[in-house]
Amino acid sequence: MSGIFGRWGRSRQQNAPDDSAAAGGMSGAAPAAAAGTAATAGTASVAAPGAAAAAPFASTMMDYPLTLHHTLSRAERLFASRDVVTNTAEGLQRTTYGAWAKRVHRLAHVLDRLGVKRGDRVATLGWNTTAHLECYFAIPCVGAVLHTLNLRLFPQDLAYIINDAPDTLIFVDSDLVPLLEKIADQLGPVRNLIVMNGKASPADASKLPPMLDYEHLLAEAPDTPYPWPELDERIAAAMCYTSGTTGNPKGVVYSHRSVVLHSLALTMADVGGLSERDRCMPFVPMFHANAWGLAHAAPLVGASLVFPGRLMDPVSVAKLMASERVTLAAGVPTIWIGLVQLLDKDASAYDLSALNRILCGGSAVPLSLIQGLRRHGLTIIQAWGMTEMSPVGTMGRLLSPLESLPPEGQDAIRAKQGIAVPLVDLRVVDPEGHEVPHDGQAFGEIQVRGPWITASYYHGGTDNESKFVDGWLRTGDVATIDEYGYIGIVDRTKDVIKSGGEWISSVNLENLIMGHPQVLEAAVIGVPDPKWQERPLAYVVPKPEFKDTLTKQDIISYLEPQVAKWWLPDDVIFIDAVPKTSVGKFDKKVLRAKHAEEHRPSE
Repeated sequence: MSGIFGRWGRSRQQNAPDDSAAAGGMSGAAPAAAAGTAATAGTASVAAPGAAAAAPFASTMMDYPLTLHHTLSRAERLFASRDVVTNTAEGLQRTTYGAWAKRVHRLAHVLDRLGVKRGDRVATLGWNTTAHLECYFAIPCVGAVLHTLNLRLFPQDLAYIINDAPDTLIFVDSDLVPLLEKIADQLGPVRNLIVMNGKASPADASKLPPMLDYEHLLAEAPDTPYPWPELDERIAAAMCYTSGTTGNPKGVVYSHRSVVLHSLALTMADVGGLSERDRCMPFVPMFHANAWGLAHAAPLVGASLVFPGRLMDPVSVAKLMASERVTLAAGVPTIWIGLVQLLDKDASAYDLSALNRILCGGSAVPLSLIQGLRRHGLTIIQAWGMTEMSPVGTMGRLLSPLESLPPEGQDAIRAKQGIAVPLVDLRVVDPEGHEVPHDGQAFGEIQVRGPWITASYYHGGTDNESKFVDGWLRTGDVATIDEYGYIGIVDRTKDVIKSGGEWISSVNLENLIMGHPQVLEAAVIGVPDPKWQERPLAYVVPKPEFKDTLTKQDIISYLEPQVAKWWLPDDVIFIDAVPKTSVGKFDKKVLRAKHAEEHRPSE
């Protein structure tokens, strides 16, 4: 692999098409700003009295582009000494933003010499690591598009999105190369695999695109600042695909502008409150909605980053947070359920006194989890959003009028998904399109709009027609909204149980069941019923010590005082674990398929 800069070198002039192509080269990306909107103060005019129409009065503000160049430069200049840590099986790898930025420049040279052009889609298939963070910035800053691949997708879905993008290169962690081997014959658009974080030993390398070593490429690259191109803030910076729960996965394309604005939101005191003082640990995968924006927001304000790598078990998580004095952590509920179990056994083994907030999303946070963490002095803040929303749309911090509530009342508020963050408009509408009253009782679908919310899917087709209405994104989440503006997710539109003309919230039932002291996890689905259309069926995972003693009647008796009789599950089935999606959510479609197979009419 030596001599790459001689063999595959191209000049930057050859690689860069004109700016007009860069601005509009991707279907699904936001269009470039309309021409002629900027004006100098000297050209502004005011119409004389009686004039038919007055010319717009021009501002004096600079037309300063919101691009990731600023985030990178700020981290490089102001926070060069802040550390970035990655946990590996061999121990902790430490670097600083200063050293990281130099490698980003080197990587940009590599991309240039590999022939990456503006608008090219460059994929990553990797864990949460410092090398992945280098890709997060080098790729969009040269004008290409970062495409994060979900390493837990089914092979056919992975192949679909690689070709749909289409990806020209894939940066892949060495231990994930076997995932690409499964679809080696379907990597047509991919010119090279660049192997990160170790050496790969594929069974048959000849079936894969030519492999290059990441560290070797960086070592050969010039140790000089890369001459970043001027970029329009509205061009594509990154793209993610939804998990494809119905039909093929759908692409969402983020602009530089949307990423920067979303990063700023995460630093607001009433949103993520991310600051230079923080040591931030994103457990949410970097392939899932840009790690909820934390991997972009932390360098912007100089917060240290602590990456777990592939070591995501509760013991590794707790040890890393304790040793690195993590102040902010983010991940789905299943991670924190495991942590509570660990702390309940021996809280003194892990000093988590620095951890002052946990951001949690992906699925509704059970009240029992909120209470379990509070028992150990930990505060969980529930958020809600979607891949289509970059992803943060609401944050469940307590408003000042609610801080005087007793702990149980505060827990009930934290069990909701929070209020819309600044710059996100949110409404809850009934099937007729009317906003529901803010009474915390009426159900409706959440619809949103804002500067970091997609206006269309990449190659969207009929999905665009069904998901977007009058400038609003139809989220498919059913919720209530209360007098303070807190939304409470009731269900997905496809998961709500329709029984006898009434709705039953599977999410509310799950949260109640998980409040049982002997229950670890619970998932509720609706199953066909000849009389009532659908009835609830509960799948329950007992805590290990109660696996042989917990009964169906224990669950029903626990629920009876808390819900209407017709909400009670018709059956309770005990299982070893609730199936999870690629991002750690409960995968109810697997449970529905399991039930359908078990109750398929005999031929």
